[in-house]
Amino acid sequence: MPSARYVNFREDSTRWADLRLRPDDIVITAPAKAGTTWLQTICALLIFQTADLPAPLPDLSPWPDARVTDATEVRARLAAQRHRRFLKTHTPLDGLPQDTGIRFLAAAREPLDIAVSLYHQQKNIDTGKLMRLLALPAPPPELPPLRDWLAAWIREEAEEVRDQVVSLPGVLHHITESWQRRDRPDVLLVHYADLSADLDGQMRRIAAHLGITVPEPVWPHLVRAATFTHVKQHADRFAPRGPIKSPSAFFRQGRNGSGAATLDEQDLAAYGKRLQQLADPQLLQWLRR
Repeated sequence: MPSARYVNFREDSTRWADLRLRPDDIVITAPAKAGTTWLQTICALLIFQTADLPAPLPDLSPWPDARVTDATEVRARLAAQRHRRFLKTHTPLDGLPQDTGIRFLAAAREPLDIAVSLYHQQKNIDTGKLMRLLALPAPPPELPPLRDWLAAWIREEAEEVRDQVVSLPGVLHHITESWQRRDRPDVLLVHYADLSADLDGQMRRIAAHLGITVPEPVWPHLVRAATFTHVKQHADRFAPRGPIKSPSAFFRQGRNGSGAATLDEQDLAAYGKRLQQLADPQLLQWLRR
């Protein structure tokens, strides 16, 4: 059983208790905008071994604990799947079931780059649709300019990280849960920067972790289909469903380092100090690729 519960504006991890998991299931966990959809895409390509996937990615890889989805519908869709299942979540590993045989793929990314992507994702949210789906009493506040928002994000405190999952403490808590379990045989931790720098190598590493064999002539086609450019060009097939305005805008740039380039020296110094307060030095060194 999971040791922690995550019930917040976005997820309800208690939904996992109602799922009938299979021994060969794959669970993909990452903070939002840290590479979740990228890992889902890679899993789909490895499992079906073709760039011509049989259905849009959200249908192939459901998000069981998302509050914007109907739990009964998701359970039924998963029960009907006959391919090897790969499930998406933004719940950290300590909030997920630990059934024997399940393979976990965990993604991490430099937190400041996550924050920039989160900011632009919020701009891509259809607030009216979001309010209806989550029964929110009022729309979210207007976003300030990016630099001001990032500076506030760096300094924001989180009384409970399980409630404030997109805060800096919440993001680092999620990544730390994966980092601490990285040596377990059922867990593979993948860095977003490594996917960007060596997609072929990382896909082969993921395939080995999942016990999937791919014929050598097929590899170039799968790697090409997993590139950021290809996924963005076919955003309507890969972007998650929900209250977003533009599937293409969901895949904005996929670049590293944009967060640091936005801030001045004072803000970057404050960011470095917060990181040292919140995470293990070895993890921080690994994150700064």
